[in-house]
Amino acid sequence: MAFLADALSRVKPSATIAVSQKARELRAQGRDVIGLGAGEPDFDTPDNIKQAAVEAIRRGETKYTPVAGIPELRDAISAKFKRENGLDYPASQVIAGTGGKQILFNAFMATLNPGEEVIIPAPYWVSYPEMVALCGGNAIILPTTLEAGFKLEADTLEAAINPRTKWLMFNSPSNPSGAAYSADELRAIANVLLKHPHVWILTDDIYEHLTYGDFVFRTLAEVEPDLYARTLTMNGVSKAYAMTGWRIGYAGGPPELIKAIDMIQGQQTSGACSIAQWAAVEALNGPQDFVAKNKAVFQARRDLVVSMLNQANGISCPTPQGAFYVYPSCAALIGKTAPSGKTIETDQDFVTELLEAEGVAVVQGSAFGLGPNFRISYATSDEALEEACQRVQRFCASLS
Repeated sequence: MAFLADALSRVKPSATIAVSQKARELRAQGRDVIGLGAGEPDFDTPDNIKQAAVEAIRRGETKYTPVAGIPELRDAISAKFKRENGLDYPASQVIAGTGGKQILFNAFMATLNPGEEVIIPAPYWVSYPEMVALCGGNAIILPTTLEAGFKLEADTLEAAINPRTKWLMFNSPSNPSGAAYSADELRAIANVLLKHPHVWILTDDIYEHLTYGDFVFRTLAEVEPDLYARTLTMNGVSKAYAMTGWRIGYAGGPPELIKAIDMIQGQQTSGACSIAQWAAVEALNGPQDFVAKNKAVFQARRDLVVSMLNQANGISCPTPQGAFYVYPSCAALIGKTAPSGKTIETDQDFVTELLEAEGVAVVQGSAFGLGPNFRISYATSDEALEEACQRVQRFCASLS
């Protein structure tokens, strides 16, 4: 429509939201659909966190809050960064927002000028390049490979940096691949960034507490303190604490950047929901034992899904180190014919035919900037995962 902003022409709808909506619609029509598109834990928010919200309501904590967050939450965030990441962000250098998405968007809005570039390794979370486009910047996509564990390599980063580069968007563990960078791998990335002082770093650490085996999570400003002054370290309570709907994300960063994000948020939403903020205080300050329990459940699910997918004809599924996704390749199935008679020419075709034939909803890799792959979220019950993987096996066996 003519009255809509030109910026909208540069942006695509979220593929992950679209898949979840399609699964809901098919279920409403009576179809037996297993939805593996949603990026949220199936666990309930822990009772102590819910109770903290109830108590906040009863105390009357229902008024507007400071834009950057209630003092108690900013203190809790500051303490979390110090305790878990060895990062000194005083409360004045942290901000809470309505989900991690708002923090990311406002950081780009506060810093990007037309034509400036944001380097984004692929596969990437679907919203990164769209946020950059909405804020007037150019997303520079750097493809990774399955052979490299879907991780950005230092020489690839070095070759992409130029005078227009403003940010590196860095997500570990990764959505959609589950790839997580070791301290040595982060050091290699940091060594490149140290040579280019005009490049800022935005680390999305939202899956920090979901790593498996003996993997130890580290974040870039922790590994290389000389990057601290130009790094925005973003996190949130949604994944580790099963609080997706509470919508609380947060970040620590340089004072001038936090101040700019605060100013934008003040003209946009103001402070996040007061009740959700008090719940987040309890999440960060309260007992953490359930985090390890949930992680053990996720690891068992990961192992189940990887094993079963690798038994499907033509599927190659690496074992991710973190998050709750797998990112298998369906390259060997391109050119095959589905039971419907359609030739599978792309990963989009693969996921469409899988949904139609077997009622399994997954997300095509092209939505994340790298295919032919697809993403499965294993944040659902063992029974649903086992049934879904059997259906994938059956679908792959039916291709000719």
